[in-house]
Amino acid sequence: MRVELHTHSLLSDGAVLPVELARRAEAKGHAALAITDHVDPSNLETLLPALLRAAEEVNRNMGIRLLPGVELTHLPPSSIGRMARRARKLGAALVVVHGESPVEPVPPGTNEAALSCGEVDLLAHPGFLTRELAGKAGKAGVYLELTSRRGHSLTNGWVARVALEEGCKLLVNSDAHEPEDLLTQEEAKRVALGAGLEEREAERAVTENPRELLKRLGY
Repeated sequence: MRVELHTHSLLSDGAVLPVELARRAEAKGHAALAITDHVDPSNLETLLPALLRAAEEVNRNMGIRLLPGVELTHLPPSSIGRMARRARKLGAALVVVHGESPVEPVPPGTNEAALSCGEVDLLAHPGFLTRELAGKAGKAGVYLELTSRRGHSLTNGWVARVALEEGCKLLVNSDAHEPEDLLTQEEAKRVALGAGLEEREAERAVTENPRELLKRLGY
């Protein structure tokens, strides 16, 4: 069953409320879903408690596991560590950083700050990540994302290449903003294969690595 660790709800710029997104993911064959809404200092303190309440409702009454998370987005790199620690203190199960995608003006230095702070689980769509930083991700246990999101996916092949060369672990996520963006397990595997992974590597990215991260997070 599918494990998806990067999505957005109506609490930030997604299309539906958290419980509805969880139900739609469950109906599509997902075993676990992380909602990682966009946060910065303006909304972290209000958004995360709301998401925690939704996760409590889902996890008590539905078959899917819902992880409350955040995606730290377009922050000054010097703020990333502090915001990640604050998110964790407020109860975020998963901390994602919006990486240096080639299609958005993410501040230079974001990837490095995310990999250095010790509180980030996943670096999303990291763009033209250097080999040096890929090596740092591997040593820090930070997962790197292959994405199906249009635009962000332009550098999937590069990310896959440097990750394999430097011993990093990869995940395939949808970065879903609407329920229709959610991937089946087969669709996720096609993303991995399209990025240049061999069959065994693709299986790790869509099945083994997500479940490994879930276990690390206590889910």
